[in-house]
Amino acid sequence: MDKKTTTGHITALITIVIWGTTFISTKILLADFTPIEILFFRFLLGLFVLIIVYPKRLRLKYKKQELTFAVAGLCGICLYYLLENIALTYTMASNVGVIISVAPFFTAVLSHIFMKTEEKLKAQFFVGFIVAMIGICFISFNGSKLELNPLGDILSIVAAFVWAVYSLLTRKISSYGYNTIQTTRRIFTYGIIFMLPFLFAFDFSLNVQKFVKPEYALNLIYLGIGASALCFVTWNYAVKVLGAVKTSVYIYMVPVITVATSVIVLKEEITWVAAIGIGFTLTGLFLSESR
Repeated sequence: MDKKTTTGHITALITIVIWGTTFISTKILLADFTPIEILFFRFLLGLFVLIIVYPKRLRLKYKKQELTFAVAGLCGICLYYLLENIALTYTMASNVGVIISVAPFFTAVLSHIFMKTEEKLKAQFFVGFIVAMIGICFISFNGSKLELNPLGDILSIVAAFVWAVYSLLTRKISSYGYNTIQTTRRIFTYGIIFMLPFLFAFDFSLNVQKFVKPEYALNLIYLGIGASALCFVTWNYAVKVLGAVKTSVYIYMVPVITVATSVIVLKEEITWVAAIGIGFTLTGLFLSESR
């Protein structure tokens, strides 16, 4: 494994570690913020940070590339998070967690169909997928029953599919040869633009007093700078280096990071069911990533 590939795996892992801990910040903010407010403010802050870090304007070589950026912003920034948040209002969080984890499978299938030069799919990828999903089910349904809700579960499936589309689009964008921060910034811009109509449809309000509370301000900064500005740059870089399929497999780690964070931060006890689930998930990740 060369240095560049190793860096790609490290950046993917860092991204997932941060994304796996965002539920705590989101949970705190939900006390006074609506899901659409959290979504809008975090990406708006993330965009400002990326502009400050790398203010140089991105000049596209071909006008038709603009459409790819626009669809990537629509899928990865706007639709994915909206679908996930709406799904959570109709079905159990455990259902959403499991179904969203199917994203790597969708990514692999779409990559095989539309990007024939992408990584070749082998038997161990599918074996790893099955093993990881068994582990994720153990973690998500730890002590609870599976309760199907057609609308919420379908929205979760659509969200997973939309993220797979985003992964392929970022792979295509990476082939253009532009700076990763510049491309991420452009995707953010389109994501926020597409988000604007939803602000009127959902309960959105601009209350400056909410930001005065240090607890809210710090958690929003964490989501905006860490989980958005930093993580989307590192994720897009990992996709550029490793490919859409190998990078997406790291999504299996999200439930594991969530459980670990719950134990450390919320002082929750890890059960034997969750421990078995973690073991299966990590094994599945290893199998899917192995050559």
